[in-house]
Amino acid sequence: MKYLFTILCFLIVQNLFGQTSTQTINYFVVKENLLKNEKLAIIASDSLNNPLESINGTFNFSVNGFKQELTFNNGVAICPLQIEKSAFVFIKHINEFGSHSNLYFVQKQNNDLKPYKISWYLLLALPIGLVLIGYMFRKLIGLMVFILIALVYFNYSKGLSAPTFFESVFDGLKNIF
Repeated sequence: MKYLFTILCFLIVQNLFGQTSTQTINYFVVKENLLKNEKLAIIASDSLNNPLESINGTFNFSVNGFKQELTFNNGVAICPLQIEKSAFVFIKHINEFGSHSNLYFVQKQNNDLKPYKISWYLLLALPIGLVLIGYMFRKLIGLMVFILIALVYFNYSKGLSAPTFFESVFDGLKNIF
């Protein structure tokens, strides 16, 4: 009985404190690199976007479809790709708990990068809303078609292709369930 109690205590302590040693990234935030060298910093975070400084090691990410091995030091990794102009950046990480992805629009002004996270809700709601407005007000259908075409052209010219669009929406839907 004494040994059973000792083993049980050991397993409880291992489960409580052992999970901090496993290094998984389920959430991340993208910021401008502090060196301002036209590169992005990927910061491992929790669900409330608080940085996780305990993350160290090499993790596989996909940046706009290109596989990147990012080395995290104290929860921060620098993406080696330089941003030359404003563009959409789709960052995806796959680990044993599933895939985690975020879509950002990185605006470049002078030498500053400003990443804005794009929610999959917005990606889905904007075209559907335009179609519904055009359907409700028949006189505006030409204007709504023009706006939709302009939206598709802007997205495509800034690097948001149709597969990336749908992958972002499907990953968002998948994370709901």
